[in-house]
Amino acid sequence: MKFPYNVYLLAATSGFAAALLSLPFWREWCRRTGLVDDPGRRKIHQTPTPLAGGLAVATGLVIPALLGAALLRFLGPGQAPPAAAGAGHLKLAGYLLGYGLSKRALQLGAILAGAVLMLGLGLLDDKFELRARTKFAGQLLIATLVAAGGARITLFVPNVWFSYALTIFWILTVINAFNFMDNMNGLCAGLGAIGAWIFAVAAGIHGQYLVASIAFLIFGALAGFLPYNYPKATAFLGDSGSHLAGYLLAVLAILPHFYSARNPRPLAVLAPLLVLAVPLGDMAWVVWWRWRRGKPFYEGDTNHLSHRLAARGLSRARTVALIWLLALAVGVCAWAL
Repeated sequence: MKFPYNVYLLAATSGFAAALLSLPFWREWCRRTGLVDDPGRRKIHQTPTPLAGGLAVATGLVIPALLGAALLRFLGPGQAPPAAAGAGHLKLAGYLLGYGLSKRALQLGAILAGAVLMLGLGLLDDKFELRARTKFAGQLLIATLVAAGGARITLFVPNVWFSYALTIFWILTVINAFNFMDNMNGLCAGLGAIGAWIFAVAAGIHGQYLVASIAFLIFGALAGFLPYNYPKATAFLGDSGSHLAGYLLAVLAILPHFYSARNPRPLAVLAPLLVLAVPLGDMAWVVWWRWRRGKPFYEGDTNHLSHRLAARGLSRARTVALIWLLALAVGVCAWAL
């Protein structure tokens, strides 16, 4: 059976359109409710800017997902046998995606619940500026929920406690890496879109249709926010958006089967580290720099890669574009694994 790849295009374009079209609504809602980022120290914007990005990205995920679920139910994917490849592209896609959904229902349910909770945690932080330990506790609980749902990293170690610990550590690390990278217009959302696209293509090539469809949907939703955020911003991601982007990319690194009997390459499990090398490397550098100077690792400063490139004379827009290209180049190298 050959999967109808135009389903991937549909996932990406529907996510893009839903995020793009919903953002003006969320932007106005944020203005009315006071969910805005005010000018201040270490900030270059001059007027209060709505923190609408997370809500728009979430809309870009939810609306196409609901429409897709309704379409799958209408097609009756569970009734279509694998041999029905000639029954039509939609019927075939319905069978293959429905089969994947039935096999990973618990995992995907936990991931969906985690996404909603992560968005909510970020919104609370945007509104009330939560204390670092409160925010970390929320992240920890959500990461534990995902691990308990069955989406876990094993690294060939048959120990459930190791799997839980590694998965939780990975999710927490990626979430905070993306949160750290949300320091210039378009940077965090662009890196998330690039990472999602690479995961999508890799999953599609290896016949992991459900994972590829989810990844293309995430790519589209993040890309749909970018026109409002780069090069000039009329809306920001906020902690709700950066938390959600980091969470989604962390999960995308867990969902695919990088190693299998048909693809027996143990080093392939390291591919996510390359796909997300730029945000992970930036966080590692900044945390080390702050530790050396006796500063709390969560206290913001201007020592990120983006700030250092801008200090060398690059405009902020060119700085972000250069980091995007770096992330794309390093991420594509992950395909070699």
